[in-house]
Amino acid sequence: MRVHLTLKSSNEKTGPIPVSTTERGSCPDDCAMRDECYADAGPLALHWSAVSAGTRGTDWPTFCGSVAALPDDQLWRHNQAGDLPRKGKSIDPVKLGQLVAANRGRRGFTYSHHRDAASLEWIRHANEWGFTVNLSANNLADADALAETGAGPVVVVLPSHQMTATTTPQGRPVVVCPAARMDYMTCATCQLCQKRGRASIVGFPAHGARRRVIDIKLAQ
Repeated sequence: MRVHLTLKSSNEKTGPIPVSTTERGSCPDDCAMRDECYADAGPLALHWSAVSAGTRGTDWPTFCGSVAALPDDQLWRHNQAGDLPRKGKSIDPVKLGQLVAANRGRRGFTYSHHRDAASLEWIRHANEWGFTVNLSANNLADADALAETGAGPVVVVLPSHQMTATTTPQGRPVVVCPAARMDYMTCATCQLCQKRGRASIVGFPAHGARRRVIDIKLAQ
């Protein structure tokens, strides 16, 4: 499993916090957004390709060592591209456990499209052990279904024009990502996605080169 850790991100939405990138092979085969992934275009796609090809980044143990070396209470984002380590069609519990241990005393957060029963159980444990894993929903109805599992906090993709709060079909509140609405806001200052016990679902308006395709998909 190849992964790269940038100690100070230059991404204007993320802000100057550590961020990682994991090889494409970590993503589940059944990810509904696989063909429209925002990370598969632009400069991030080039970086992601280099990590996936093995010409950039490190192996998993070295990466976990770098995470463990971050300052106490450091906010950091795992996976600006990629997903949690994979074994077969599910999350690799050993590698995830190593990451959770490395994160102890730090405030890491990430997102995952893995949703098979075994993966959801390991995601639940990761959240209980202090590493925030957000479940990535493909639409508002899917957000309800993932919230029902209780495995972790939920985020959801929204139409590109959706910039106001909304609710899911079952009435769960959805707040639009502050960094998508306010130019001065970043992950470093917002930190909402790192909060495991939050009541709201965080919505991300579709962005990137394929946002129009996502809009069409969400409207169906």
